[in-house]
Amino acid sequence: MPRDNLNELTAFLAVAREKSFTRAAAKLGVSQSALSHALRSLEERLGVRLLTRTTRSVSPTEAGERLARTVGPRLDEIESELAALSALREKPAGTIRITAGEHSADTVLWPAIARLLPQYPDIRVEIVVDYGLTDIVAGRYDAGVRLGEQVARDMITVRIGPDMRMAVVGSPAYFARRPKPRTPQDLTDHNCINLRLPTHGGLYAWEFEKAGRELKVRVDGQLIFNTAGLRMNAVLAGVGLAYLPEDQVTAHLADGRLLRLMADWCPPFPGYHLYYPSRRQATPAFTLLLDALRYRG
Repeated sequence: MPRDNLNELTAFLAVAREKSFTRAAAKLGVSQSALSHALRSLEERLGVRLLTRTTRSVSPTEAGERLARTVGPRLDEIESELAALSALREKPAGTIRITAGEHSADTVLWPAIARLLPQYPDIRVEIVVDYGLTDIVAGRYDAGVRLGEQVARDMITVRIGPDMRMAVVGSPAYFARRPKPRTPQDLTDHNCINLRLPTHGGLYAWEFEKAGRELKVRVDGQLIFNTAGLRMNAVLAGVGLAYLPEDQVTAHLADGRLLRLMADWCPPFPGYHLYYPSRRQATPAFTLLLDALRYRG
C-alpha cells in the first residue's frame, strides 16, 4: 500500500473516532489543514463522501462507518505488531494505557506501578479513571480493570486483587440523630450518599446477599457523587450513610469515626481483574506490568 494511502486512512480513522478535526489533529500531531487535505484526497480517490461536516460536529457517513468498521481493526493490529517489534530491544519501552475505576487505581494499579517504573525508565503508563464500562478496543486502551464478574467473555483476564467486601457505614454523629437500620430495606428511610454510574446514566443500587437471597436497594439522599473520595468525606462529616469498599473504611472503623452496619449482608465477591483483547500482541513492557500486577494470594 502506498504510504500516502496509509496516511490518509490513519487520518480518516482519527477524525471518525474523535468526531472532531481539532482533537484528531492534536492526537496525530499534525495541523488541521493537513488533516482536511488528507481527508479530501481520500474521498476524491474513493469517489464517496466519508464524513458529514457541520459547523459544530463531524460524523461518518454510511460509507465512512463501513470503512472505519472494516479497516480500523486491521490498522490497529498493524500498529500493535509494530509496537511489539520496536519493543524487542534491550530495554522494555513504550506507553501502556489502562482504564480503571478510582478504587482499583489507588489500591491495585498504583502500588504495582510504583514498584515497577523505577526499574524501567523507558516505560510510560497512562491510567484513565473512569467508572463507566469502557470499550477498551474502541478507546484504544491496552487494558482495563473491572471486577471479575463484569469482564466480557471474549477478553483475556488476569486476577490482580483479592476478594472484596462492601460495607455500609455511618458516623456516630449521624446515629445520634437517627436509629440504626437493621435490614437493607430499612435504608430507604435514611439519608444515603449515592454514586452515579456514567455507563447506565443512573444511580448505583446497593447490593446485598444473605443465605442465598440477593437484594438490590435503590437508596435516596441529599448527596450524589461520582467519586469515592467525596463519599468518604460526606459520611465522615455525618451527612448520611455510605456504601464503600471494606478496605477504605477499616481504619475509620478501628478509631471509632465510623460504625459498620449489616456486615452479615455483605459477603465477599470476586475482586479486580485486568482484561485485554485476545488478539493483541503483548509488548515486553505490557508483559512486565502484567506480571507485576498478577495476584498471587
